[in-house]
Amino acid sequence: MDKVAVILIRSRVNVDVHIRDTLDKLNLTKRLTCVVYDKTPSIMGMIEKVKDYTTYGEIDEETLKLLQEKKSNSNKPHVFHLNPPKGGFERKGIKKPFSIGGALGYRGEKINDLIKRMI
Repeated sequence: MDKVAVILIRSRVNVDVHIRDTLDKLNLTKRLTCVVYDKTPSIMGMIEKVKDYTTYGEIDEETLKLLQEKKSNSNKPHVFHLNPPKGGFERKGIKKPFSIGGALGYRGEKINDLIKRMI
C-alpha cells in the first residue's frame, strides 16, 4: 500500500471549524507537523479538504525510515514534528499552491525533498 505524507504549512488560527476538525482528525495540531498514512480514499478525501493549509505527496521508504530515525515520537508513531526547511519554502510563499510555485497542495514525489530539508 502506498503511503502519503501530509505536512501542515499554515497556522490554524482563524480557520473554519470544519477544516479545523479535519486537521484534528489527521493529527495535524501544530504547524510544521508531518503525518504519514496509508493512501486510502477516506484519507485522501480528508487531505483534499485541507489542501489550502497543507502540502502532501507520496513518501518513499528511504525518507520514511529517515523520519522514524530522526524524529520518532513514541506515543504517536506516525506524527513527526519537523524544523522549517533549509533554504525556505518555495519562491511564492505559503499562500499559493505548489502548481504555480508556492508551497501548498499536492506535490507528488517532491514531498521527499521537502521532508529531507526539514529533518
